[in-house]
Amino acid sequence: MKDVKLKVYLSGEIHSDWRGDLINEAERLLLPVEFLTPVITHDASDNVGVDILGVEENDFWKDHKAAKINAIRIKNGIEKSDVVIVKFGEKYRQWNAAFDAGFAAAMGKPYIVIHPKEFTHALKEVDGQAMAVAEHTDQVLKILEYLTLQE
Repeated sequence: MKDVKLKVYLSGEIHSDWRGDLINEAERLLLPVEFLTPVITHDASDNVGVDILGVEENDFWKDHKAAKINAIRIKNGIEKSDVVIVKFGEKYRQWNAAFDAGFAAAMGKPYIVIHPKEFTHALKEVDGQAMAVAEHTDQVLKILEYLTLQE
């Protein structure tokens, strides 16, 4: 595995900087990891369809346009990855994160889930297919360290 980077797609909530923290710590540890992400600027993600393809009067079609364009990036990121990490945050329901986990599972991509203990029942099917269920990003970093051991 020398000089080979593990490609990791970071899916899930966009209301905290968990991705930046994880990436910075992986860089500090000199882990041979390349991270792939969706667009995490909320307004850019929500408005990409109307910004490029034109205004919609109905919010359904606005969201539909954005979802389709975002899906191109997400699908490509998951397909290119070796591992998918899916974080479910405290705020909001991240249906998109659950969908990404299902897509990863359908493609045979291993994925790791991060969420608080109180989400365990709601995410039991998502957790059931995961290779690991973590509560914190530091646990995920330890998994990435292990996966990239050079022996």
